[in-house]
Amino acid sequence: MTPDDRARRAFAARYGGPPDVVWSAPGRVNLIGEHTDYNDGFVLPFALPRRTAVAAATGQGPEWTVWSESTGDTVEFGPSDLEPGRVDGWAAYVAGVLWSLREAGVTPPPARLAIASDVPLGAGLSSSAALECATLAVLLDLAGEAVPRHRWPSLAQRAENAYVGVPCGIMDQSAATLCREGHALFLDCRSLETEHVPFTLDGAGLAVLVIDTRAPHRLVTGEYAQRRATCEAAARTLGVPALRDVDDLDAALAALPDDVSRRRVRHVVTENDRVRQAVARLREGRPDLIGPLLDASHASLRDDYQVTVPELDVAAETAGAAGALGARMTGGGFGGCVIALVRADGADGVSGAVSRAFAERGFAPPGTFLAGPAGGVRRETEPG
Repeated sequence: MTPDDRARRAFAARYGGPPDVVWSAPGRVNLIGEHTDYNDGFVLPFALPRRTAVAAATGQGPEWTVWSESTGDTVEFGPSDLEPGRVDGWAAYVAGVLWSLREAGVTPPPARLAIASDVPLGAGLSSSAALECATLAVLLDLAGEAVPRHRWPSLAQRAENAYVGVPCGIMDQSAATLCREGHALFLDCRSLETEHVPFTLDGAGLAVLVIDTRAPHRLVTGEYAQRRATCEAAARTLGVPALRDVDDLDAALAALPDDVSRRRVRHVVTENDRVRQAVARLREGRPDLIGPLLDASHASLRDDYQVTVPELDVAAETAGAAGALGARMTGGGFGGCVIALVRADGADGVSGAVSRAFAERGFAPPGTFLAGPAGGVRRETEPG
């Protein structure tokens, strides 16, 4: 049963009637361009076929009531709770979207919501942005507000930055909102200009294997914020608005006072270049040629940005040895997933090799699934 079907049924069971609307938004993997978004750089995500659905109807009282399939919990909050820090846990993402909309001059009505998802939690596949963007779409629908779609990512991002307190860039919300089926989203995180780049795999006999390492995220919040702060300090030292403006990498590295800053800057500058190279190869219809870029990205994230953990490194290395054209961690790091570009007829072999390598090292068994580029947020119609 799909998440929208489950959300619809759960809504009826808990609230005694059908929802008014159901919207869903996808998780995402970032094909390449990691930790570049908050440096005003370039990213190339695509949406997963796995989605988070929110079923909703207007309520009778002044409060919002939200039920989550993943926890089985129901949370209620009212207008007085729509201040940063007042709602925590998973419900903060819902309350944060409400807060962001109200700050932007949109007043969603009180509502009842039910949430269901098949986006893995804590895997670096942007389950939070999927929830934010599906919630945003539902609340705009209930409010009857025609906010242009291109504004949705920044509204959702503000909820996560200012209400939840996670200093993420705008990539995840852009992917969840704007992606098109069969395409990767080339996003300039400064101008917010986008290009839908064909990413057709079937015709090339290729597939993307997502390997969920199930490694627990280790110190991710503090480490993520620390790296962002280091990048911002380095940009100030170099006298540029952001690291995407560094033109002469060698001169920049010579001007920086410490090895940590040099490592971080080298990753961001070279990663932006890898994104542009990947886009060029996809425009030429050669997805098979991006494998070396994926490998180089992982090495940079491991050695210069230092956000991998042993499970990520073993998954990427083993995938390559088992025949993948390229593999890299995706997401913020410190746990989460690896993506491997594989021959479609060799996916099982790569998956099996990674599972054996994890077993030999005493790691938790990984999860794997194949993923092609799907579409972004959408209004779901009732089956039949």
